[in-house]
Amino acid sequence: MSGEILQEAEQRMQAAVEALRRDLVGIRAGRATPALLDKVRVEVYGTVMPLNQVASITVPEPRLILVQPWDQSSLADVERAILKSDLGLTPNNDGKVIRLTLPQLTQERRAELARQVKKMGEDARVAVRNARRAANDDLKSAEKDGALSKDEAHRLMDQVQKLTDRYIDEIDAVVAEKEKDIMEG
Repeated sequence: MSGEILQEAEQRMQAAVEALRRDLVGIRAGRATPALLDKVRVEVYGTVMPLNQVASITVPEPRLILVQPWDQSSLADVERAILKSDLGLTPNNDGKVIRLTLPQLTQERRAELARQVKKMGEDARVAVRNARRAANDDLKSAEKDGALSKDEAHRLMDQVQKLTDRYIDEIDAVVAEKEKDIMEG
């Protein structure tokens, strides 16, 4: 039972870090990457699909993304989806491919993105601390029910704290790396 509590806490903490990594991919660091378009959904053939399932996405230059729909008839749908996304990019449609030129980031925009990254990092830290609190509550109730001795409960709480510290450090490293990418861009 106590192993399950630790395992569940670790899974929740790992999920928080993975969610942070996924969210940070969508933040533009000044360089073009196909991952910037991961959250774009296109309505084609009566369904909503991820952009990467209806088009090939390439990066021929550091500030340019090319989107080439596999079905040319969906070009307008792809363009509309990119415009509706919150990426702030203007698609340039030449009838065959869509070019997305990433503008040079201003210092002000870089600072704004860095603040956004810090907030996402803090949200992930809160999720990790919530997982710690839930695990500690479970351990305390197991101790109260007599399923764990007091010493065993304290030893396990120490392990939960070590897990928490490890994942918080990982979050801090991920956030610092993304901030560095944004500021150097």
